[in-house]
This record gives sequence, C-alpha cells and structure tokens, in this order.
Amino acid sequence: MRARDAALMRIEAPADRSEGNFTFQAMSATRQPPRAWKRPDRRRSAGRPLRRIGERRKAARRLRLRPLWIGLGVATIGGVGLTLAMVVLLRWIPPPTTAFMLRSDWLATTAVTATDGPSPATVAYRWTDWEDIAPHAALAVIAAEDQKFRDHRGFDVEAIQMAIEDARDGAPLRGASTISQQTAKNLFLWPGRSFVRKGLEAYLTVLIELCWSKQRIAEVYLNIAEFGNGLFGITAASEHFFGKTPAELTSDEAALLAAVLPNPARLRVDAPSSYVRERQAWIRRHMRQLGGVELVASLQ
Repeated sequence: MRARDAALMRIEAPADRSEGNFTFQAMSATRQPPRAWKRPDRRRSAGRPLRRIGERRKAARRLRLRPLWIGLGVATIGGVGLTLAMVVLLRWIPPPTTAFMLRSDWLATTAVTATDGPSPATVAYRWTDWEDIAPHAALAVIAAEDQKFRDHRGFDVEAIQMAIEDARDGAPLRGASTISQQTAKNLFLWPGRSFVRKGLEAYLTVLIELCWSKQRIAEVYLNIAEFGNGLFGITAASEHFFGKTPAELTSDEAALLAAVLPNPARLRVDAPSSYVRERQAWIRRHMRQLGGVELVASLQ
C-alpha cells in the first residue's frame, strides 16, 4: 500500500517542480497557527461592573450636589454684593441703626416679656456730624482703643502677635481689635469670639478700609459705640452724663467716656470706680503723647 501511494503521488505531482514547491511554500506561509486558548481573568471581568457602578454613583452624587453648590455660589456672590453696597452707601449716609442696637432692643423686649419689673433702658441714638464733635472725643477714643489707627490698614499686626504670645504664656486671651474692626463688628455683627464672627469681621474691615477714609471710620465709630446701658453714640452719652452737646466736651470728659468703652455694661461713667479713674488718667497722658488734637486734624 505504501509503495502504491508513493507512485500515485509521483504521478499527480506537477511537471514543474519549482512551481509546485512555490505553491506549497506560499500556502504554508499564509496559514497562521491556531491561537492558544487563554483562560479569562475572572477578577478583572468581575471588577469592571463594580467600577462602572461606582462611577455611576459618583456621577449621580455630583448631579444631586450640583444645585447645592450653585445655591452656595449664588448666596456667596449675593452676600458679597449686598455687604459691598451697604458699606459704600454708609460712606455718605448715617447708619439708621446697627446690629448691636437691634440686639439691645431685642434683649430689652425679651426682658420686659419675661419679668414684671421695671423695663430696661431703650436704645438712645442720634447721629452727629464730624464737625459737631469735639476733637478731644476722637483723640480720647484713639488713645484708649487704637493708638496706631492713623497708620494701619485695619489690623494692628503687632498687637495681635502680642496677644497671641500672652495667651501662650497663660494670660487670659485679650482683644486686639482696632477701631476699624470694632466699627465693622458693631455695625453688622454680634458679640462673641467665634472663628466665624472673626472671619466676617476681617472681611468687613477690609471693605471699610477700602471704601472709607480714616476720618469717616472715626466719625461712624463715635456715633455707634456703646457708652452705657442703651446709650449708643457720643451724642446720647454726652447729653445723658454731662448735659451738653458733643462739641462742648472737655478733655477730661472725653477721656472718662473712652475709659468705659471696653465694657460699658460693667464700667460706669456716672459712678466711676477706681479702675475707671486710673484708666481715665492713663488716657489723658496718652492723648498728650500722641500730639493732641493735631493727630485728629491729620486724619484723612
């Protein structure tokens, strides 16, 4: 059988050996070997659906949070625009009221509602222009509260650093607020030491320093500072305690009013303690050291 098969192959082979060899080699070259079967990676195939599910969840979460972020952005832009407009307007018009006055009115109302005793003092406030206020009043406030008021841009960095160092040494935390910061706080904010209030106070202080002159800041502060129970502004204080207008205040009277500014709820002008008298004398000395009313005249 093998001999016969070999004879048949010789008979059927083409006459041109080179052509047959070329055809066989070409067919062999074009034929690709079968690909080896590879087991699929079950871990990768199983992880793909999980990744897709996680991506879909993240996308859905972003879609749900998008209205919240848009709302926060609109509220932030609106708040910035509103506060900027208010600060710009108050550069020329007297503030009709302040946050501290509204708080005092609310406390008086709740006290009357809660008790049957005598009603607390209501807010007394009347605006007085800069030209009608004695220069001693502004000088006393600067000497008592912020002796670098004319030169800084809203913040006394050195005083802040000293307050932090004293607190690290164990001393009670004391304030280092400038007149600009106190003006921003009294106008728009509330009392307290929270980081939120301090942050808002810093932002409003920057706006006030950018939009107002130093003279305007001192004028507004003198008109809205609290000098006693319900007594807001230099006019209400001078009329209540001394029976005179702010233009008639003497240096000693202005120093006495400035002496109670740190805590007008406890320190009293009509019944000054020894601490208030010592503070009054200290303010008078620093009024002279600062150069007198020439400092007030130099405010721009």
